[in-house]
Amino acid sequence: MSQAELDQLAVNTIRFLAVDAIEKAKSGHPGMPLGAAPTAYLIWDRFLRHNPIDPRWPDRDRFILSAGHASAMLYALLHLTGYPIALADLQSFRQWGSKTPGHPEYAPDLGIETTTGPLGQGLANGVGMAMAEAHLAARFNRPGYEIVDHYTYVLASDGEMMEGISHEAASLAGHLRLYKLIVFYDSNGISIDGSTSLAFSDDTAARFRAYGWQVLEVSDANDLDALSQATVAAKEERNRPSLIITDSHIGYGSPKQDTAGVHGSPLGPEAVRQVKENLGWPLEPTFYVPEIVAQHMRQAVERGASQQASWENKFTAWKEAFPALAEAWKAGQRLGLPADLSATLPRFAPDDPPLATRKASGKVINVLAVSLPYFVGGSADLAPSNNTYMIGKGDFSADDYAGRNIHFGVREHAMGAALNGMVLHGGVRPFGGTFLVFSDYMRPTIRLAAMMQLPVVYVFTHDSIGLGEDGPTHQPVEQLPSLRAIPNLLVFRPADANETVAAWEVALQRLDGPTALILSRQSLPILSVPVERIREGVRRGAYVVVDTLSEPDLLLIATGSEVSLACQAAERLSEEHIATRVISAPCLEHFAAQPQAYRDQVLPPQVTVRLAIEAAMPLGWHRWVGERGGVIGLERFGASAPGKVVMEKLGFNVENVVRQAKALLTN
Repeated sequence: MSQAELDQLAVNTIRFLAVDAIEKAKSGHPGMPLGAAPTAYLIWDRFLRHNPIDPRWPDRDRFILSAGHASAMLYALLHLTGYPIALADLQSFRQWGSKTPGHPEYAPDLGIETTTGPLGQGLANGVGMAMAEAHLAARFNRPGYEIVDHYTYVLASDGEMMEGISHEAASLAGHLRLYKLIVFYDSNGISIDGSTSLAFSDDTAARFRAYGWQVLEVSDANDLDALSQATVAAKEERNRPSLIITDSHIGYGSPKQDTAGVHGSPLGPEAVRQVKENLGWPLEPTFYVPEIVAQHMRQAVERGASQQASWENKFTAWKEAFPALAEAWKAGQRLGLPADLSATLPRFAPDDPPLATRKASGKVINVLAVSLPYFVGGSADLAPSNNTYMIGKGDFSADDYAGRNIHFGVREHAMGAALNGMVLHGGVRPFGGTFLVFSDYMRPTIRLAAMMQLPVVYVFTHDSIGLGEDGPTHQPVEQLPSLRAIPNLLVFRPADANETVAAWEVALQRLDGPTALILSRQSLPILSVPVERIREGVRRGAYVVVDTLSEPDLLLIATGSEVSLACQAAERLSEEHIATRVISAPCLEHFAAQPQAYRDQVLPPQVTVRLAIEAAMPLGWHRWVGERGGVIGLERFGASAPGKVVMEKLGFNVENVVRQAKALLTN
């Protein structure tokens, strides 16, 4: 059998493993696997450096199926090349508990590098991965010891090119000249509604060239030689990322070819019969893998082991030559924290001047910049406002990939996805900042970080109507409870500088999910509470700030800037002989996870008169205040005026808290 015949047989094996899986599930997307299988096969067979026996090999190439609806094709590739996805897993496609869900879900031990499906996310993850590769190469490579030297390959579709995130991410990648990023754009001209011409007439090639990309075009996705030549040219480029546009036919070979009907529905028995006949494939058995294809594709195991062994020899020599770098490498791979980290973090005293929590966060970031060499990050063009700049650590740029301050530009959505990609790549611990109100722009990426359990840290400043004059467009109201609604996202709204330090420490210790720090623009007084009690209280999500000598008549529960307001109100109430306990609740998710005994200790069940205070939409608070409780929140947008005036006018003042507390007591 000639190489060309073997290649064609392998391509068709991928096609029909996908088609059979979709048909058996009676659900899925057969169109792209039929059309894009040649491109996927070429990447995996000719170019991708990977080791199915050790899917976490640090210097492997990364492959991202950004068009996650073609998941059945990815599972076929993983099965054929020796990853722990058996034929039985393909046969349980889209079923409960299977390894082969409807869209790829992050599973590094299975070879799945990221969760994809929401179009454009994978492409932008790839930008983050390429950024991490460039940064680590600049930090750790030495002449003759290139221990970081790999590519990120992305397979995208027409949908990616329409989504706004692809525009943001492609612009950033071109600006940074990430030449080890290669995106294959499977252009088949069909979307769910029909022809892409219904809504899409961009000159995509010209757009990417304008972003600073090399653009290569292959007129027939079935032409493996042309695809190979384009990929070689992309790998030889040393100054630009590359986009390879491949013209394909969705549903290739089927009676539904080039129609929207083949995008997201099984072909059906008759169409399956016809496409198998058209492409010379046996009707039975289903899930058929010719032995010669199995042998050919499984060469990836031996090839990957050899590639990794060669790398490990180089890595061993590098460790011996550069032991200090080797220790830094190990710390970055494990994201380990120094034993004395707590002792190095700043502490603040009650007689210190009031300090905005965003500024306290900035102080922490600059301590971490010294303690954690793998700590990188920045903001979406708001570093001076977010206080996210690491002094003396350089700017990550095309001229200096070793810089640790990342300028994402006004690209919140791409920033969020790039942060995910950097964590997925490994070796760095990234953070990203913007105003809390603009977290909406990056919400899909936060959701995916939570789903993938990625330890991304978000620095969301200007947390409430207290930011003042910029007005309601910049004053978050609904964002705080909406972030709390995301499973596995920890949301901290610290009340002062010491709570901010403690929240950062918890965020860094957390490796199984993202953390959002919600920080004030305005200065807040330092709480008169011992620092160790604050840190313990923050770790547990809520704790007592002001207590009474006897059982309290009233519980005031607050977060962020409203904790000091609650303390002032408690003092006024105590003058009227109303015993008031004040609770700071910086992280409701953590508090909800505490043992019932601790929660009862903080919120005694017998004390049913409770008032929560938070300058945000009051969603979720009734769980904590109960039937007799109340909430001072916001059920309207803010206004443009000095922050203190806005807070006063909208009820966040001592008089209103006292009035509402007394009303609850008399009911």
